[in-house]
Amino acid sequence: MKKTTSDMGLNRTGIATSPIDSADIFQQAQERLPSSAGDGSLILEVRQQYARESDGLGSVPPPANLKGVAKTAVELLKGAKPTVFLDKLGERLAFERSGSRLYEGALAKLDVYGTWEGGPTREGLERILDDELAHFGLVSETLTKLGADPTAMTPCADLVAVTSMGLPAVLSDPRTNLRQSLEALLVAELTDNASWELLIELARGLGHDTLADRFQLALDAEAEHLTLVRGWLASGITLEARASQAEPAGAPA
Repeated sequence: MKKTTSDMGLNRTGIATSPIDSADIFQQAQERLPSSAGDGSLILEVRQQYARESDGLGSVPPPANLKGVAKTAVELLKGAKPTVFLDKLGERLAFERSGSRLYEGALAKLDVYGTWEGGPTREGLERILDDELAHFGLVSETLTKLGADPTAMTPCADLVAVTSMGLPAVLSDPRTNLRQSLEALLVAELTDNASWELLIELARGLGHDTLADRFQLALDAEAEHLTLVRGWLASGITLEARASQAEPAGAPA
């Protein structure tokens, strides 16, 4: 049977693997005074100081053309703050761009590791990739029509990039297989669904009903992505667990 990462191996990260050394560590720790109170108060002070000195995550850039300036002026006269909507659109644009790269990474894992019964197919992964690219195009088009610059990094775009930076790291890590990569895709799809819901709610609240209807189509597609990824991952975990149970005790890996 092919060895998997859930099989027992020479993992020595736990302290219980070396009872003699761990006993010595405990003894040395008890004989010496701690270097701090251990309550995190010192690092909290440092973080608070940095927060007070920070200028934040930047700002939303001004409109890219005169048409955008006029639209912004109209929204301000209505009492709305158009920069909030533009900021959230910038966030969606950044996330959809990253999403397409995640699925490119998943396709690479598929080529190396193959799939399993009930697992992802090349056609399924490519269809989601195409959807992510289409959603990127939708948001880019929306920003352009609103007079904004889709290449600008807005504060929310910056924030979501930092928040999700671990996801592409999982897909690009040569140690991870396709099933493990699906764990990262599941996190991405859960976030994507919730974020599209928030954007639709914001669009309708600002009177952009036509845009909200188009965004709803994107959300419908993302809901399907979530169902597919969750199903692929569940089948992979179940098959691996059953294979481990069926393997005779002491059988070679």
